[in-house]
Amino acid sequence: MRYLILISQSMLLFAMAGPYWLWENPIKFLLLPVMVVIFLVINILPTLGSRKLPTTRLGACAGGVRLLILFLSSSALLAGFYTAWVLTLSDNHWQTWLIGALVATVMEVVVFWNGIARVYLTSVQLGVKTRIVGILCGWIPLLNLWALIRIIRITSREVDFESEKIRMNQARHAQQICRTRYPILFVHGVFFRDFKHLNYWGRIPDELIQNGATVYYGRHQSAASVEDSAAELADRIQCIVEQTGCEKVNIIAHSKGGLDCRWAISCLGAAPYVASVTTINSPHRGCLFAEHLLQKIPKSTLDFMARSYNQTMKKLGDKNPDFIASVKDLTQSRCQQLNKQMPDQPNIYCQSVGSKLNRAISGKFPLNISYPMVKRFDGANDGLVSIDSFEWGQAYTFLSTDQNRGISHGDVIDLYRENIPGFDVREFYVQMVSDLKVRGL
Repeated sequence: MRYLILISQSMLLFAMAGPYWLWENPIKFLLLPVMVVIFLVINILPTLGSRKLPTTRLGACAGGVRLLILFLSSSALLAGFYTAWVLTLSDNHWQTWLIGALVATVMEVVVFWNGIARVYLTSVQLGVKTRIVGILCGWIPLLNLWALIRIIRITSREVDFESEKIRMNQARHAQQICRTRYPILFVHGVFFRDFKHLNYWGRIPDELIQNGATVYYGRHQSAASVEDSAAELADRIQCIVEQTGCEKVNIIAHSKGGLDCRWAISCLGAAPYVASVTTINSPHRGCLFAEHLLQKIPKSTLDFMARSYNQTMKKLGDKNPDFIASVKDLTQSRCQQLNKQMPDQPNIYCQSVGSKLNRAISGKFPLNISYPMVKRFDGANDGLVSIDSFEWGQAYTFLSTDQNRGISHGDVIDLYRENIPGFDVREFYVQMVSDLKVRGL
């Protein structure tokens, strides 16, 4: 990286030196101090933030950002210089101008593509949409400038944020603040599975492990009735306890997973093996919107959707997926019945977490589509579940942001791996598990 910057700046000097001394307009002597200052700024900018970064990925990403900043600043200087020089160009020196322009163009192309390749290949926060926008806008004047500045801003923030998180974890590593007495059992929601290489919980488990936690997963089917999912989870809990001798587990369950765990504890004998239950955006009082869909969608269409889903998930590992049963158990009327059959257990610490989106446009697909429809029936929501349905247990935490974005049903489990301004999802889980440790759980 350093050699590339050195070579590119040497070429920049070469591209400007010849035309400058052949420039016959006296104004060149007035511009000399200005050009020197600008060149020094260009020389300094790419080295900003060049401290040693904690990972190779972040180092490569930071290097790409510095190259893109160099590209922007040097392009502006070259454009201004050559525009002024061409206006007073002597016919005798057009070859010098052409050579300088070609050298400058080659330099800018090398710097730009090296920088953009680095950030495209190493950044997580750019996302697919920003990458596509960058490619499309790259060929449109002014829009390409806007897109490049946006890319630089996103990736530079990512480097700073991720570097700080790594340093913070390193500084508190000896404290092992997430080393709870009992291990953590993550329980996913409906229509997902615990895939090995595509973690439902995003970057959260790794963050907890770095801070001392022991983590397990529910490994139950993606879609089934509450009773059937609970039976799988009860077996899973029993298996973990017997194989590890941990005595109990601390459950963190998302969405329908919260209902599944409550049934396993209250109705299937799992209570002695559970120290705590934390439900994340679980529909404890159901969803009126889900009830409306089941009533309005034609039976033939619903049967087709269920059949297609069940067949697909069987190929992905589910033994007996049941699309219809899982959706029915999310309705408001069904949850009222379930709550009567699932009394809280006094010896288990129970808490809940909820969040909401502030605007439909803030949610990722498909939550940006479902948000306004759920709002019509259930009011303020996270893209799927009403905020009135979240609260349960001895403690309740409601999450939101001061900005327009809000926190969606997927954001709260880091499903999209996005750093949200005003909400550090990984640190939220670290502090939540740390509190379980303080409670002796």
